[in-house]
Amino acid sequence: MRCFVIGIDAACQRVLDPLFDQEVTPTLESIFRRGVSDSLHSQIPPWTPSAWPSLCTGTNPGKHGIFDFLAFDGYDWDVVDATRLHEPALWEYLSAAGYESVVVNVPLTHPPKPFDGALVPGYIAPERPVCHPEGLLAEIRDAIGDYRIYPDSSDDGTTDDYAAHREVVHMRGEAFEYLAERFDPAFGFLQFQQTDTVFHKYPDDWDAVRAVYEAVDAELDRILDRFDPETVLVVSDHGMGEYDDYEFRVNEFLRETGHVATTRGGTGMPSWALVRDSKLTSGETGDPDRSPLGSLMRQAARLGITTQRVVAVLDALGLADTVGRFVPPSVASSGAEQVDFSASTAFMRSRSELGVRINLEGREPHGQVPQDEYEDVRSDLIRLFTDVRTPDGDRVFADVAPREAYFDGPVIEEAVDIVLVPANFEQFLSARLAGATFGTPSEPWNHKLDGIVAAAGTGVDTSVSLGDADLFDIAPTVLALFGLPRGARMDGTPLPIVDSAGVSEYDSIDRSDSNISATSGEVQERLENLGYIENI
Repeated sequence: MRCFVIGIDAACQRVLDPLFDQEVTPTLESIFRRGVSDSLHSQIPPWTPSAWPSLCTGTNPGKHGIFDFLAFDGYDWDVVDATRLHEPALWEYLSAAGYESVVVNVPLTHPPKPFDGALVPGYIAPERPVCHPEGLLAEIRDAIGDYRIYPDSSDDGTTDDYAAHREVVHMRGEAFEYLAERFDPAFGFLQFQQTDTVFHKYPDDWDAVRAVYEAVDAELDRILDRFDPETVLVVSDHGMGEYDDYEFRVNEFLRETGHVATTRGGTGMPSWALVRDSKLTSGETGDPDRSPLGSLMRQAARLGITTQRVVAVLDALGLADTVGRFVPPSVASSGAEQVDFSASTAFMRSRSELGVRINLEGREPHGQVPQDEYEDVRSDLIRLFTDVRTPDGDRVFADVAPREAYFDGPVIEEAVDIVLVPANFEQFLSARLAGATFGTPSEPWNHKLDGIVAAAGTGVDTSVSLGDADLFDIAPTVLALFGLPRGARMDGTPLPIVDSAGVSEYDSIDRSDSNISATSGEVQERLENLGYIENI
């Protein structure tokens, strides 16, 4: 194995330093100690579904096409998958050059495209994913026992749950070990997602964090000892840290400024409010509920008795959690005051897009803004958001900019029109309507811009600095380790620890599907339960 990439979702110095100090992860720490390491600057938006494709392709979302957990077609949406990825991943470049790869658990790789080697998809894939080669999942299960993408967790918050997270970490290692033995690849890529998930499920619980990282370290110790790769890279897609300031509700702000129209009774597209925030956590999803209770909620909403008001009253009485266990989110959505996307000037579609979409004529099904007014409306909104301050007088945003400042490429039209970058990522952005623009952050821990990169082994010069390492630099660096030029469309360049092999024009691909396809409801439910998809 000439190169082994270890992907650790959300790893950063803020997380790793205390683990190293407590000697929780000696194998991982040894890579940092014998090699070179630094921060790895993520992208906007610094979220798993968009950031890992950027790392794997070396291109920004305007080129590779994945901006968020959701893909939109007008006002319709679906959970995103790899059919919307427009650029080749680094193992596809290697395959074209005659090198085999084994890729396990990398997000947004389902369904996989054929290449020389093996791939088991990761996060956002359904629990029984299509693997490459066909039939590989059954083979892996025969060889190592059960294999799952997601932990089999009771979700009750007890320490027993940690075992479920450690178990899937062990499955990653066993699957990679089996496939590396079977295929003898020149390149290996093993990703661990639970290092991110643990912060969303158990915020401020460092026992849970240590349990997950201990499991990761055990897998790495066994794999590195067995295969002894020439070069090892540790990479993350973004960092993780506390959110100490406010939740800023973008659509609520746009409603107050006259840009968002709302509707009641389930006739509009729901604005996504966290399942956990609404205290309605059954995980049920779909269209507004058609049951008698759903009908009653819609009628009440038309009279002004919305889900938001009901939840606020229940919260004040201390009953929201109890009631929420028995009320499906689809019922809550039926009674929620909602963003009427078709009647609004501008809106936030999904909080993890980090931006605002303008309801433009000729582009959106019911566009309200004429084409010749687009730039004026966008400029006015940029000024409006730039001036927003918290109740403490601090700026909410470090940057408010047109999308062209962060994205370029053939699919830039799918991006938000205005990018909103929270100041130091201390402000938690939300798309929900909640009666007030500011509130307490829905999640006390969430993503930060700086991740981590470390490199060790015979293929890298550890006497030089990594420089200003960027997420887009990883794919060109891996290609350079094989003596291959980076793609001309790539936005990154090889890190200074390797010798560049130049630039080459590679064939482009287009695996996009113009039709929104139905995605497994279990995936959507898992994203909602982790707070990624806001539900009402």
